[in-house]
This record gives sequence, C-alpha cells and structure tokens, in this order.
Amino acid sequence: MRRKLSLFAIFAVVLVLLAACGNNQTSGGAESSGSAGKKEEQKKTVKFGATAGPYSDMVTKAIKPLMEKKGYKIELVEFNDYVQPNKALANGSIDANLFQHVLYLRQFANDNKLDLKEIISVPTAPMGLYSNKFKTLDSIEKGSLLTIANDPANLARSLLMLQDIGLVTIKKDVNVATLSEKDIADNPKGIQFKPVEAASLPRTLDSTALAVVPGNFALAAGMDLTKALKLENMAENYRNIIAVKTADADSQLAKDLKEVVQSKEFEKTIDEQFKGFSKPQWMTGK
Repeated sequence: MRRKLSLFAIFAVVLVLLAACGNNQTSGGAESSGSAGKKEEQKKTVKFGATAGPYSDMVTKAIKPLMEKKGYKIELVEFNDYVQPNKALANGSIDANLFQHVLYLRQFANDNKLDLKEIISVPTAPMGLYSNKFKTLDSIEKGSLLTIANDPANLARSLLMLQDIGLVTIKKDVNVATLSEKDIADNPKGIQFKPVEAASLPRTLDSTALAVVPGNFALAAGMDLTKALKLENMAENYRNIIAVKTADADSQLAKDLKEVVQSKEFEKTIDEQFKGFSKPQWMTGK
C-alpha cells in the first residue's frame, strides 16, 4: 500500500513538473512573439530628417502618406542648419534625410569621414532671376544693379545661370568651383553685381533691380517660383536627394522610399503643391 502511495506521489510530482514546463514554454513563446512584434514595429518606424521649409513639407505632404500606406510610421525631424542632418543620419538618430544635393553630400561625408549615400533625387526648387522692376529679360535696363549670393557655391551657380540665359559670358577654362564676377568675359547690359548673404537676397528686391535667389530662400520668403523672370535650367548634380547610411542603401526601407518617390501619386502631389520645382531627368524622361 505504501509502495502504491509512493508511486502515486511520484506520478503527481511529474505531472506538476510537466505542467510547469508547459506553462514556461507558453510564456516564452508569447514573450518571443512580443519581442518580434516590437522589432517589427521599430523597423517600420522611420525618423526622417529635413530642413524646415519646402523639404520638410515634401516629406509630410508627398512622402509620408505614401510610406504610411506601406505600413511605415514616419516621424519628421526638422533641422535649421546643413550640418546636423548628416551627423544625425550617421549616428543613427534618424534613418533618412532630405535637404541637400549630391555634391554637398559627398563632400560633407568625405570631410567628416561619414558613410552616407544618396538613393534617389527629388524635384527641387531651382534658383531664379527675380525683379520687382522688370517683367521680361528683354526689358532689363543697362547698368541695372543685381544682388547675388556671396558664398562660393551659390555664387558660381548663379553666374552659370546668368550665362545660360544670355546676360553674361564666362571666361573659358575657368575653375567653376572658384567662379566669381572677375571671371565674366562679357557683360553686354553692364549689369552691376552686389554680393550679399544668400538668405537676405529676397529682401534686396525692394532696393535693387534684380536678384538671383536660390530656390529654398525664395520659398522661405514666400516668393512664387513661377513669378521669376527665369528659372535655372538645373544640373542633375544640384537636385536634392534622399540620403541614408551606406549600409542601408539596399535595405527594404531604401527600396520602399525609391518606389514611393517614383510613383504617380508622388508626382501628382508635386504638380499640385510644389509648383515651379524642377523635376529630375528620371521623372521627365529627358
């Protein structure tokens, strides 16, 4: 009898242990499933950096809605300078950014030893020649004063634009990176140049006849790009790009971002809400 009781007791203990083991496996499975779900949620949450203004608007109005349809949650992180967005991308504080052209990205990444890469170019606000005095290029009077950006990058770009529209001719074989007013070979209208800080160019239109204004500063000042006397025939290297870490260039996020930007829905939003923006060649088919 005692032997039967002992066997019964042992059998009961085994059942308890098996039940406990089963509960642990169930708990562990639930925990594992929860962790996987959390990781998936983290993967789908994307912090997107952009400078305040037209490109943060492009993220929220044209990119975010389409990415959300793909199951992502987009969190916009706004910046007020051109240094922190790339540093934040490199250190993982954000997952992608939109504010710069590819030439700036490559130079900044090289100078700061960062592994960043562009994945696709987007429609970009072009430079424009603006005037409150003249309505056409032909009506520009001789000796008119024109304000122009004083920083090397925007100055060179502005002069090349003026050459492209026929107001000046640049000397041959000059270094484009250091291009300045001294490199003008021909100035048939005798345009007078006054270099100023790029951000202040829109304000100069009240006191000068003409101004070459970069697109981002024109939009920040509430200017209408379509009211320019002439918009820049933008080189592809000057179009803004979406950048990610080099290690993420072939990730699913990068692929989804490219697919969204290449969609008809994205272009429709650009046409409706970003009038005057210059489209990249891949979009126009040129």
